[in-house]
Amino acid sequence: MTEIILEAERVTLRFGGLVANADVSLAVRRGEILGLIGPNGAGKSTLFNLISGTYRPTSGRILLEGQDITGLPAPERCRRGIARTFQVPRSFDSMNVVENVIVGGFVRHPRAAEARAAALATLDVVGLAHRADAVAGELTPPEKRRLEVARALATEPRLLLLDEVLTGLTPSEAKAGVELIRRVAERGVTVIMVEHVMEVVMPLVDRAVVLHLGRVLAEGRPADVVRDEAVIAAYLGERRRAA
Repeated sequence: MTEIILEAERVTLRFGGLVANADVSLAVRRGEILGLIGPNGAGKSTLFNLISGTYRPTSGRILLEGQDITGLPAPERCRRGIARTFQVPRSFDSMNVVENVIVGGFVRHPRAAEARAAALATLDVVGLAHRADAVAGELTPPEKRRLEVARALATEPRLLLLDEVLTGLTPSEAKAGVELIRRVAERGVTVIMVEHVMEVVMPLVDRAVVLHLGRVLAEGRPADVVRDEAVIAAYLGERRRAA
């Protein structure tokens, strides 16, 4: 049986009377690409915030490689091997591209020269080496998404959370993004990805977890999930049933 790298056990997060996640339980296997899907407001990004340490759950717990990390802050979780991107790319726009990635490299390489070398190697992986000296604020939207991935990879994560990195891309850009995610997984990084582009994400992921109204609605192989009646009713709709 494949080793479990991350577990969420009955995780609930309340904001006053609003329940953002309710009794969410899932297990992520080392080396897999897990798709986290669902309609807007389903609680996907909230769950990412709980896993990465931005939020602390109201109840339940989160374990990384069997160790309870529920009470750990985000920087410590990063040091332990969890990295993430954001729906809206965040960069230090006045710094150049390699400097942005060096920020992530400092997590593992406290010396500037070592962090820079790691950053340049990471830019090569994501296809931005030719833009290393460009000012980050001048990048195109697809390049900014790759910069986010590069900065996260520079922390040398074991678990990478990708929040809609393929959203808003052209078909050719999305194809390149899929190839990048596969390369990341081939390097031994476990990936959880939130995505709305079903046609792109379903052939890519090993398993899918569907959230609806903050709860797990279904999980399993992509081919099984898209045929689940509850998923069709809540998310895909009758047009997708016909397809």
